[in-house]
Amino acid sequence: MHEQVYGPQDPSTPSAPAAYLATVESRLTADGCATRWEDWAGVPVLVGRRSDFRLRWMATKLYLFTVAAAVPEITVPVIEGFTEQVTKYAKATKGGLPVGLQNGVGAFPVLVSDRVDPAAVRWAEERQRVRFACMTRPVVVDSSRPYVGMYSGKPALGRVYAAYFIEKGSRYFYGP
Repeated sequence: MHEQVYGPQDPSTPSAPAAYLATVESRLTADGCATRWEDWAGVPVLVGRRSDFRLRWMATKLYLFTVAAAVPEITVPVIEGFTEQVTKYAKATKGGLPVGLQNGVGAFPVLVSDRVDPAAVRWAEERQRVRFACMTRPVVVDSSRPYVGMYSGKPALGRVYAAYFIEKGSRYFYGP
């Protein structure tokens, strides 16, 4: 999503990543997500969680996790590693039936920084990552521009959930 930004902020403000995370937290809460802050190896991480059931999803329940953190710099290895960590976390903490038995996991791994490698943005925007009954859409936020990069397409695998991911991504990460 090349031309979308998350709203006006002074890019010289040192707290732009923290302000963005506070905005995401309020948007998650307003949308009915349970939110909390966790410590992941000394890094404060915002975790938002909700579940939704739809008949049009072949009568499945989707557990959606939004996990966001501010980091000093975002590179491809950093967002790849964080995406992997969030995927494992979501699958391990969702509860209920095992993944794939009329339920699935969706996740938005979100990293925010004022130092972002353009390759990391391209990596996040190129595609949704899919594993068995688990879909992730990494989000890279450059707080110096401001700019949000994430995949907004309709992939072959998990296509039935695409409109849901697009709507939630727009609601949580973009806007005034």
